[in-house]
Amino acid sequence: MSGGDLNMNGQLPDFNRTVLVTGGSGFIGSHLVCLLVDRHPDWRTINLDDLDYCCSRRSLESVEDRANYTFIRGDVCNSQLVNHIFDTENIDVIFHLAAKTHVESSFETPAAFQRVNVDGTRVLLGAAHQARHRPQRFVYVSTDEVYGAGLDRVFDESSPVRPSNPYSATKAAAEYLVRSYWDKYKFPIIITRSNNIYGPRQFTEKVIPRFLTLLQMNRKCTIQGTLPQSRHFLFVDDAIDAFLLVLEKGILGEIYNVGTSCEIPILQLARELVKTVKNVPDSEVNDWLEFVPDRPHVDLRYPISCEKLQQLGWRAEVSWAEGIRRTVKWYRDNADFWLDA
Repeated sequence: MSGGDLNMNGQLPDFNRTVLVTGGSGFIGSHLVCLLVDRHPDWRTINLDDLDYCCSRRSLESVEDRANYTFIRGDVCNSQLVNHIFDTENIDVIFHLAAKTHVESSFETPAAFQRVNVDGTRVLLGAAHQARHRPQRFVYVSTDEVYGAGLDRVFDESSPVRPSNPYSATKAAAEYLVRSYWDKYKFPIIITRSNNIYGPRQFTEKVIPRFLTLLQMNRKCTIQGTLPQSRHFLFVDDAIDAFLLVLEKGILGEIYNVGTSCEIPILQLARELVKTVKNVPDSEVNDWLEFVPDRPHVDLRYPISCEKLQQLGWRAEVSWAEGIRRTVKWYRDNADFWLDA
């Protein structure tokens, strides 16, 4: 454990609210933790993370010595540890982000995804529900991938769930677990399903940091398959704003899509990044692209409607041009960040 300064009486200072973030050292989690610690000095933020390969301690350097931040290194599947946290801390809010998320890896090691994504959620729900101090909110951060591919349909929160890979299947299974605690106990859950989130500090297996890292190493962007894949990209700050909005204004038991109208074909994304990073004329862009065989199953697109979230007052504020500019700049300035990985 680390963080949390004692006051003059040797006690931790009083906080209005204690927030537990699981997976708080990951890409999205670290942005959420930093914002909570900075914006709410009167809240205590506890980060439970086992520091898997896609996490970096450096992501939380800016807050690690703050009085209202505590880091606990541990596995969300460890029921003894998780029960201990809920026994000894008055947890008011849970943001459950801890998950394995890489689609390709989920085909190779589905059992690991089942363990972290489903069993971890079960352990956390059980401990939170049995805690003597009743939490006010349990926000489960899910994914648009639970809907499966939508070529000509736009998914809203009532659309059927049809996951098409082991990753999204485990996220959907975890959602059903979360919903069951609402149905049976009226345990105060909210589920979010978000588009592809991007931004600084994202691990290099995801498409934008992968392309940026390859180009920085003077290697070509590898485009999988020949079908016209596209993704909706949401800047991480906008996603965090959505999570904090549903915390305060979301209706218990409900699901909220967190999405963007910014849909970019993967080929266009690669071309754009080549031009930005390599500063080459249009005639040379294709020299930096390489087409490789497709992965076993790939969904071409995931369009979602976010009307429900917008009715709470949310809008994506960061344009694609601004978000990608900030992201490219960060990877340029922090080329060694993921060097150990």
